[in-house]
Amino acid sequence: MWKPSNVLAAWLLCMPLSCLAQVAQRGPADVHVVQVQGRYQLQVDGKPFYVKGGGMAGTPQQQDALAARGGNSFRTWHTGENRSDVVTMLDHAQRSGLKVAMGIEVARERHGFDYDDAKAVDAQRARIRREVLAYKDHPAVLMWVVGNELNLEGKNPAVWTAVGQLADMIHTLDPHHPVMTTLAGFDKPLIEAIKQRAPSLDLIGIQLYGDISALPEKLKTSGWTGPYIVTEWGPTGHWESPLTTWGAPIEDTATRKAQLLTERYQRYIASDTRQALGSYVFLWGNKQERTPTWYGLFLPSGESTPSVDAMQQLWTGKPAANRAPSIAVPTIDGQLAQASVTVAPGSEHAAKAASEDPDGDALHYQWSVRAESTARTVGGDPEDVPAQVDVRISETANGAMRFVAPTQPGAYRLFVEVRDEHGHAAYANFPFRVQAKE
Repeated sequence: MWKPSNVLAAWLLCMPLSCLAQVAQRGPADVHVVQVQGRYQLQVDGKPFYVKGGGMAGTPQQQDALAARGGNSFRTWHTGENRSDVVTMLDHAQRSGLKVAMGIEVARERHGFDYDDAKAVDAQRARIRREVLAYKDHPAVLMWVVGNELNLEGKNPAVWTAVGQLADMIHTLDPHHPVMTTLAGFDKPLIEAIKQRAPSLDLIGIQLYGDISALPEKLKTSGWTGPYIVTEWGPTGHWESPLTTWGAPIEDTATRKAQLLTERYQRYIASDTRQALGSYVFLWGNKQERTPTWYGLFLPSGESTPSVDAMQQLWTGKPAANRAPSIAVPTIDGQLAQASVTVAPGSEHAAKAASEDPDGDALHYQWSVRAESTARTVGGDPEDVPAQVDVRISETANGAMRFVAPTQPGAYRLFVEVRDEHGHAAYANFPFRVQAKE
């Protein structure tokens, strides 16, 4: 096995000299979790740092938008395979005034990893050692996030022993940054296992969506009295949402999600001034997870949504200079999605999703139909975007349109995106079913 110094030396030989010079000149930030008058506080170079964060923000454009909207940090899920790319990301974050919670990929039991396999655990620890050595001295690093939701569909408590060993190793290698892990929900047995098997963790990450309202009670009943960051939160999850009769989850509109973000942040995140060190709203970007819009605060084409405006208001106390449009709950033939609308193949129908712009900007509608996602993944595992279906659409005025249903029976979803002329948008969608009459 290579010694750490040799691993680092090998990496330095292949790293651009310009990047090396920047890292060497600046050195790491000194980050610690401390207690001040009985309250936990994250400090960076001796100054309080309350996390106003976005989950991911992996591109320069997303980082710039985060900084412009009042955010100060983003988190990643893994360090990535290309070290030059990671350093470039960190350099851009540093220039933008952002700190990075560095995610470390830790194998999951639900993906087949066996934490009773000592050789596999040792190999993982060696790989993580190299990653920590590679980036620990970059000034944009805020902390290390060891794994993501390792408790999800996991039963072997040995995973927390491994996490504790990783935390011990990272503290030895890097005394400047805290170490945490993130949890998909939590209860007393889980917290007890972490306290016993990974006591050197500096804090934990809590990940809740629609059930974030239970956070104060969960903290009380679980016995977690230490510091935490809400490392994922956002809209109501697809697993928590109402369903059609054929099992399609009903997604909130962009407008409703922004309202929920404001309510949840104020009531359950900012209100805890004793243990909470901030949060990372999910997702500062976009991704396919049941739909292309469910969790992203931006459309796949890059426009920001009302949720971004909501976060700016929460983080800065100031509204956006130009705001995203609002959008009403969509209907098909005057019915809501909760009615489990079923239509005949090739039949014609009316849909509506009225939108308004708070700044009086002109609005442009885009309608489409896609097949309903058949994915049943959990924990944000990758999904394919469902195929778009070619149907005839005739737009009318004020967010109304007529469309011809697909001819093939099955589950579908009608999407609408509404854009202003300033890079902002709103969206909504409506699950429906095509079924021949008996």
